[in-house]
Amino acid sequence: MYLGLDPELQIVGEAENGTEAVDLAYRLKPDVILMDLIMPVMDGLIAIRQIKLAQPEIEIIALTSFLEDEKVYKAIHAGAMGYLLKDARAEELAAAIKAASRGEVQLHPEAAKRLIREVRMPESAEKLTEREVEVLRLVAKGMSNKTIASRLVVSEKTVKTHVSNVLAKLHLHSRTQAALYALREGMVSLDDSR
Repeated sequence: MYLGLDPELQIVGEAENGTEAVDLAYRLKPDVILMDLIMPVMDGLIAIRQIKLAQPEIEIIALTSFLEDEKVYKAIHAGAMGYLLKDARAEELAAAIKAASRGEVQLHPEAAKRLIREVRMPESAEKLTEREVEVLRLVAKGMSNKTIASRLVVSEKTVKTHVSNVLAKLHLHSRTQAALYALREGMVSLDDSR
């Protein structure tokens, strides 16, 4: 696999089906998983959900051959940090893996546009503080907690607390959903998030 040629990446396992992917994730505890959405035995969406429930610290990038609105939304809702097409160049894929390992959202531009349309405004969202809005904007720009902490001159733990508060107040489940919310609400533009 061409990813093995990147000295910054280490491939620790490869699964032939969703069940094997869940088992390998449990045993190998990788930082990032590239998950094909269409697999035998157990599909990628179910595998993503099971892995994220058991090991939320593992970041997952969903891979598929086609951009289907329903699959994009379901993959992100299941817990995928990113969504790319299988025809992505090796450099794009390697960059996405490295970004995911830093906690940064990576979405194919067309997937981001489709997801923005799907993100619903929370019905009874609590008002965010100024600092929470600032953190949300930086999350939407794809920054990791460490980068946000450096930018705002606060601890990484403080940033994690702000991100958790944003997710709770907006009734969202992931950083990716928060980033899409910020895009939809015009807090950042699609160009800012790249």
